[in-house]
Amino acid sequence: MKEFFKMTGATVVGIILFMSLMAIISIMSIVGMVASTESTKKVSDNSVLVINLSGSMTERSDNNIIDQIQGNSNFTIGLDNMLNAISKAKDNDKIKGIYIESGMFSADSYASMQAVRKALVDFKKSGKWIVAYGDSYTQATYYIASVADKIYINPSGMIDWHGLSAQPYYLKNLMEKFGVKMQLAKVGTYKSAPETFTADKMSEPNREQMTQILNGAWEQIVSDVAQSRKISISDLNKYADDMCAFMPAEEYLKMKLADGLRYADGMKAEVKKLMELDEDENIRQLTVDDMQNVKGKRKKGEEIAVYYAYGDIVDGGTQGMLSQSHVIDAQVVCKDLERLMEDDDVKAVVIRINSGGGSAYASEQIWHYIELLKAKKPVVVSMGGLAASGGYYMSCNSNWIVAEPTTITGSIGIFGMFPDVSGLLKDKLGVTFDEIKTNKNSGFGTMARPFNDEEMKYLEAYIQRGYELFRKRVADGRKMSIDEVEKIAQGHVWLGKDALKIKLVDQLGGLNEAVEKAAQLAKLKEYKTNSYPAPLSLFDQLSTTISTNSYLDEQLSETFGELYQPLMLLRNIKHHNAIQARIPYYINIQ
Repeated sequence: MKEFFKMTGATVVGIILFMSLMAIISIMSIVGMVASTESTKKVSDNSVLVINLSGSMTERSDNNIIDQIQGNSNFTIGLDNMLNAISKAKDNDKIKGIYIESGMFSADSYASMQAVRKALVDFKKSGKWIVAYGDSYTQATYYIASVADKIYINPSGMIDWHGLSAQPYYLKNLMEKFGVKMQLAKVGTYKSAPETFTADKMSEPNREQMTQILNGAWEQIVSDVAQSRKISISDLNKYADDMCAFMPAEEYLKMKLADGLRYADGMKAEVKKLMELDEDENIRQLTVDDMQNVKGKRKKGEEIAVYYAYGDIVDGGTQGMLSQSHVIDAQVVCKDLERLMEDDDVKAVVIRINSGGGSAYASEQIWHYIELLKAKKPVVVSMGGLAASGGYYMSCNSNWIVAEPTTITGSIGIFGMFPDVSGLLKDKLGVTFDEIKTNKNSGFGTMARPFNDEEMKYLEAYIQRGYELFRKRVADGRKMSIDEVEKIAQGHVWLGKDALKIKLVDQLGGLNEAVEKAAQLAKLKEYKTNSYPAPLSLFDQLSTTISTNSYLDEQLSETFGELYQPLMLLRNIKHHNAIQARIPYYINIQ
């Protein structure tokens, strides 16, 4: 027995020592990563920037330490880091060109991809080269890579070029199987977000606007590729109709979609020719992550703040649809805007918005703080892939709005959606209810029954007032009459290039153009930019990332895919504000 306790004790001590050692190693690894990310990267003469179009691209880089430890940092890249890397590469004389390597890649929108593509077009103005290679090209990667001087593809590879489509899904019949129905109060003929839960097919107004969105976005994409590749628009549409993805790679050369066939190892020789390197010399490479630690041009002058706001708009005290996703928390954003308002060093603010909306109440609170901020310094909005519904509510009060041609915006309309689970409880589960009450409407919102006609009239009046307030905010911000707004409202979504024509935006362009406009409004000759909010500290990253909810949500997201967001809306609907200003999740076409 004594030997048993000795062995047990030794084992316990060993486990404790091992865990302590692992903790120390982890801490040292984290410290090392932090230190390495803060160090300055030196660029060797005759270097090349390698852009790996794999994984996914989000609005802003997280610099997540946990992802780096787990080896996931290469799978997600921020649009901000991508644009920063390309800009620095253009200005750095030691970097001779860009090598684009195509893989399985996705971005949150074609507007984000268009921003990258424009940055590459601007890079070429420096006289430097861009070469692209892919074993295969998705439509998204080809759109970006088409700007290259030369496009190479594997002899057995494919170029997926098929056009755009949207396949809305509807959950009404599924919910009915469980005895659940959605009670809807909405304003806006084109306000289609609730259709996911209340219909079994696309409404005609929604079909009309989605057709306009898809056709308009495809026209922009085809036009950009046609200009770069010197291929006619009619030919590009023919290639899409003919399913060119399944053609032999040799055909891509005849179609001018590619310039040469190479295996991956053969690309080294092509790049060495461009860099005038001998066969035995190594290619000096830099990644997008490396470029974040390369010194750029030192800018002097006054500060313009760039504030990033992306994700679902929520009231605070909730993580919205996706606890691991970014949200625009009105309580946090309003405090941040107040700090920027009071910071005398900040002379203008650019708010970068990428959101399909959310809580109308939260959007109104942010609108109010933008009103206060605008009274002290210029405010310019830069729209990303989405700035619609609540995202437009936030935007409309700024001094100036800049959108990409394929930004999805507008959607001036709201709705309230309330689940009726009485069928589930009574018919499916056998639950019965009785009632006593002190006043006529004391039982409003009970699970025992759906709303009656009188209660629905109260809700519809409430929603109508919310819509009228939204419409007035737009009219005041855009200096339009109520009647003028009404003609383009009703929940209608617009592409940025069409929104310009109807005065919902002021200018087409990206973040750079928005910053330039802010400098002009603030009358700044010299200026520099700083990004807000500041990245999470190491402690905050550790405390927020290592959580059961985050892990479970991540696993559920991977399992359900595009169905995850509406399912989470159902799960969390009791926690949402009654009035929602959002667009359907599927509307951000890929």
